[in-house]
Amino acid sequence: MTTRTPSRGRRRAPTRIERAAGRAAALQRPRVILALLLLLALTCVMLLDGYLRAEVGGDQRVRTGAGSGDVPDSVLDGGPILTFRGGQATTVSVPSRTIALTFDDGPNPTWTPRVLKILRQYDVPGTFFLVGSMVSRYPDIVRTMVQQGNEVGVHTFTHVDLSYQSASRVRREMEQTQLALAGAAGITTTLFRAPYSSETDAIDDYSWPVYKKLGRDGYTSVFVDTDSDDWKKPGVSDIVKWATPKGTKGASVLFHDAGGERSQTIAALPKYIEKMKAKGYTFTTVSGVLAKQRAAGAQPGTGAAPARQDDASAAAGLQAAHRTATGTTLYEGKALVAAVAVAEWTVPALSAGLVVVGVAVMGRFGMMLLLARRHYGQRNRRGFGWGPPVTEPVSVIVPAYNEKECIANTLASLARSTHPIEIIVVDDGSTDGTSQIARAAADSLGMTNVRVIRQENAGKPAALNNGVRSARHPIVVMMDGDTVFEPDTVRQLVQPFAVPGVGAVAGNAKVGNRNTVIGAWQHIEYVMGFNLDRRMYDLLRCMPTIPGAIGAFRRDAVLEAGGMSEDTLAEDTDITIAMHRAGWRVVYQEHARAWTEAPGSLRQLWSQRYRWSYGTMQALWKHRGSLTDRGPSGRFGRVGMPLVVIFQIVTPVFAPLIDVFTVYSMVFVDFRAALLAWLAVLGIQLVCAAHAFRLDREKYRYLLMMPLQQLAYRQMMYLVLIHSCVTALTGGRLRWQKLKRTGEVGTPAGVS
Repeated sequence: MTTRTPSRGRRRAPTRIERAAGRAAALQRPRVILALLLLLALTCVMLLDGYLRAEVGGDQRVRTGAGSGDVPDSVLDGGPILTFRGGQATTVSVPSRTIALTFDDGPNPTWTPRVLKILRQYDVPGTFFLVGSMVSRYPDIVRTMVQQGNEVGVHTFTHVDLSYQSASRVRREMEQTQLALAGAAGITTTLFRAPYSSETDAIDDYSWPVYKKLGRDGYTSVFVDTDSDDWKKPGVSDIVKWATPKGTKGASVLFHDAGGERSQTIAALPKYIEKMKAKGYTFTTVSGVLAKQRAAGAQPGTGAAPARQDDASAAAGLQAAHRTATGTTLYEGKALVAAVAVAEWTVPALSAGLVVVGVAVMGRFGMMLLLARRHYGQRNRRGFGWGPPVTEPVSVIVPAYNEKECIANTLASLARSTHPIEIIVVDDGSTDGTSQIARAAADSLGMTNVRVIRQENAGKPAALNNGVRSARHPIVVMMDGDTVFEPDTVRQLVQPFAVPGVGAVAGNAKVGNRNTVIGAWQHIEYVMGFNLDRRMYDLLRCMPTIPGAIGAFRRDAVLEAGGMSEDTLAEDTDITIAMHRAGWRVVYQEHARAWTEAPGSLRQLWSQRYRWSYGTMQALWKHRGSLTDRGPSGRFGRVGMPLVVIFQIVTPVFAPLIDVFTVYSMVFVDFRAALLAWLAVLGIQLVCAAHAFRLDREKYRYLLMMPLQQLAYRQMMYLVLIHSCVTALTGGRLRWQKLKRTGEVGTPAGVS
């Protein structure tokens, strides 16, 4: 064979495999970004929901006992309406026999509509000082409120004492509430009432600069003359009495339509309106009071203002503080309301989903512990056997692509096999001399039972099919080119074939390079996540995957199933499900151990798990018809497939949200309670892992890495699965990806 040397200075043209790998990498990057953006979006939704509920950025401080030396006496002794027209602080009092009925802290979906119904029934307008976060959550109520002729004002976005806040926080509280009003009702307002405010004589030196700043921005600050104190729930009669001004004085009267249980307010409001009307009082809005003041100034001595009129000009006067929202303000407001609507739906749905997932995960842990223990007891009891010993020779198929670092170790381990075997190495177009190394290793070991078959690069399924067709024995063992067997592995692996109904056997794959952090994490995953699962699936007779590193099949059964399919990236899962659907039993043989080299870097690990998870999704979709089949196929479809979907796809997709919720709770809600909850879940997982390690007779010291695994490794696995889901939804396709190997797994740990 002649090798052509490229001319100097000329770049070598990329091979077909390199071009395919480049295209795959280019397609994967946007999906990774999309997966990360999805998590970011969910995190933002949670933060928005927490902000609306004052969990994020909430401030419960309320200032009391401060001095008022900087506040003008004319303000402290003045009326309840404070304006700064022309830069001069001016107060306005409510005319006699006039009530400006005001409500704080709404809207509330329970109480505000009932208040509005009462006002409509008595033809009385009200002025509602609204909390912006509540406006954005219940925009329909605000829209109805304005359409009914009531007036609205700003009560901040998160109901904080502004005297404690920075100038930027004050501005943000006002602007966000205005955006919420714009999105809900298409308006903004010039009215403002500070949370925890009361009469003007309560203004202190800390809040006064806030009122001055807002006054310069065009806001009219509204206080109260009489407070119903309905939030104290003193009883209906006391609420009515405390809200009634002395004599014939006019008053800005405070009620609450939110902020707690308001049934007493609802009962007191009709009585109060009837009482005040009987005393000759009229009701108006804050803008109505200002209009009366201006009218009285223009026409002194005209007496009391006429009762409320029903014409358009009168209605406009009652809502004179409103401004029509236009342009950017309107669209930003609508966007805010829409985002809040998404958060209002998403977060409760996710919370409910997480509860369901949590219950399912705890149930799975319990089921795994019980069934795994039962499986161990059955297979390890004295006198257990599969039947007459299987002693016939078997064929071991080793697909290999660029395995120069590992193939010699693999063959050396097979040379020590205690069971008669033939070895078929299928070189899938390697470019690193794998086939030559395999032949040399066989010669040096004196192995006459090794055949090396070369083929054009066609992928792992094609290599396995080539090996199956070339096999001389009725039982074939499949292993990876980077895997080593113990001397007794093959003998243990084939014993279940003494049972005629057994068509395939899954072995016990072990991580050989477990002395690194990444290796230790994968070791925990293999022992707990894979082998404990396989014990459970074995008893339920619905094992979804025989590991590519170690599995055995009846050759005829594989051929009848059409061989190893190239339809999916997880050919091992595909063929396992096909065996179930054909009526074969698939079992787990824990004593047949194989030692494999796990990925040594996060990038390689991502690539491998991405292929696994995406291939599993492909296999499940391919065999979705088993859901409606009868017999063994239907059993897998209605038992095995739901378990795989729930615990290998749905649960891991929700799992990062559990961590996000935990971090969120630690930062914004209750650090101690959230930490204890996280530690409790970790404790349950440690118990399950320790049980799995005990059954596999592994050393417990690796469990010390489990907390760190939860914080880092698990997060990457979640992103991998989300990445796979995005790929599946977008219809992407991937080639079988070759990982870089070091060949460090040479001799099984602890095995001579």
